[in-house]
Amino acid sequence: MKQTTHPPDHRSTGVRNGAVTAAPPPAPGPERRRPTSPQWAAWGFLTPVTVYLALFYAYPLYRNLDLSLRDYTVRSFVQGDAPFTGLANYRTVLDDPTFAPALLHTAVFTAVCLVFQYAIGLALAVFFHQNFPLSATLRALFLVPWLLPLIVSASTWSWMLNSESGVVNATLHAVGIGPVNWLTSPSWSLASVIIANIWIGVPFNLVVLYSGLQSIPGSLYEAAALDGANAWQRFWRVTFPLLRPVSAITLLLGLVYTLKVFDIIWIMTKGGPADSSTTFATWSYQLGFGNLLPAFGPGAAVGNLLVVAALVFGLVYLRVQRKQALS
Repeated sequence: MKQTTHPPDHRSTGVRNGAVTAAPPPAPGPERRRPTSPQWAAWGFLTPVTVYLALFYAYPLYRNLDLSLRDYTVRSFVQGDAPFTGLANYRTVLDDPTFAPALLHTAVFTAVCLVFQYAIGLALAVFFHQNFPLSATLRALFLVPWLLPLIVSASTWSWMLNSESGVVNATLHAVGIGPVNWLTSPSWSLASVIIANIWIGVPFNLVVLYSGLQSIPGSLYEAAALDGANAWQRFWRVTFPLLRPVSAITLLLGLVYTLKVFDIIWIMTKGGPADSSTTFATWSYQLGFGNLLPAFGPGAAVGNLLVVAALVFGLVYLRVQRKQALS
């Protein structure tokens, strides 16, 4: 039988120095890279946060900006056919005689509250950092103003500062001081809401600053004491510098919160009397919802001014933090 032979396949073999070698396999084509499981997990965690921010932050901000750029009435607010007016609402707000007093009251209210809340909170944090008996119990009691609903706190302060039956005036009368019209006098109304807001905001500063003190190593205080530093020098040279990052974020959060305080002022004074305690937050509500003919556009414009103010301070904070990181 005749045996047939096939020529060698040069594509799969080759001859090198008399030896037959196999040809290298063909290079694989490009494969599509698929996300690994950690990437899918990251997207899974980011999706709820992104949806939440879009629905409850981005969209309300967009709607508020749209309100401030159109001439909305009750009818057009329902039907959605308000004409575009550009910056007319902002010009209306700036020309309003309430703008200057509201700006001043907002600045004074924010600045005084921040200073006293931070100073009292820091003093209490340093005090409770000594870990004396019952310190944890007393620290928990100081959190009560922070845990109470704002309507309860504001109503309590309204009763305490009542001109006729308030406990504050009763105490003043006991020491021979005449009654003070805390809530009905233009000279005292702003001071009254400032006092109430300071009382409510101190626990937040206490908690954050106390947690910052917990992160400072005790060896630094021991070394400072060995060098002859007294209590004030240890605080000024060790505690305060190391608390700067925590203090910065505490003041920033307190600033954003204080700028938008509405409940306390509205329950206690409603911005009065004679707009003596009106801030941008209460003025925005009065324009949008406090009249028979609401001015939605100017009210939204005032609210956007608060947003811009908070954004400016936030950018300043980020710039300061970046400089400190680079130095």
